[in-house]
Amino acid sequence: MKKIAAEVGFSETVFAAPVGDAFRVRYFSPESEVPFCGHATIALGAALVMEQGDTTFPLILNDAEITVEGHQHDGVISAALQSPPTHSAEALPRLVADTLVLFGYTHDDLDPNIPPARINGGAEHLVLGLKTREALAAMKYDLASGRDFMNQEGLVTITLVYAETSQRFHTRNPSASGGVYEDPATGAATAAFAGYLRDIGWPHNGVINIVQGEDMGMRSLLKAEIPPEPGSSIRISGTARLMAS
Repeated sequence: MKKIAAEVGFSETVFAAPVGDAFRVRYFSPESEVPFCGHATIALGAALVMEQGDTTFPLILNDAEITVEGHQHDGVISAALQSPPTHSAEALPRLVADTLVLFGYTHDDLDPNIPPARINGGAEHLVLGLKTREALAAMKYDLASGRDFMNQEGLVTITLVYAETSQRFHTRNPSASGGVYEDPATGAATAAFAGYLRDIGWPHNGVINIVQGEDMGMRSLLKAEIPPEPGSSIRISGTARLMAS
């Protein structure tokens, strides 16, 4: 699977095999296995609904069991997943300082309303809130240095966030741990971030929208629905498009 994922070259490739009424699922980046990948799960839901029709599919991951549902209507294919449980913790000052150095940011670039944190919704991420959209657009780093740093810290991605409003965010997700400079859509990080907003008492009113991939020319829009129970699953939804082979 790892070899196939490297040959495909996408940020993540999902592999699914039927097991009874469910599917056994694993995710691989070009360089490593990933415990959970949201946008690949949305793509899997879209593929399954085209083959089997509108329904909900149970998925068995390495460390969790989740679901994805798919729908087709008027030529539009959409899917929604229920994430693994979420949790978060304050990022240590050393980790924050090293991350700022990696991207060339300073503490003055950070949004104090979104404190740096380690966040998890099935995979481990670091979130940094930025004060301006311009700072987010200026994101750059050395891929080799980022790979070493993220693997050392056990991070699947680093989530850089700008809050346009209390319910609309712009994000970029470097995924150097898997050999990918940046993900155009990251459902796992979106689930983790939504859970984190719940943890810090952010006024999300039960739903947020994430705009990602704009600075790559691959704009995506993800919706996260946030129930009130701490640590509970986040619902992530979006549409899918067919890609030329």
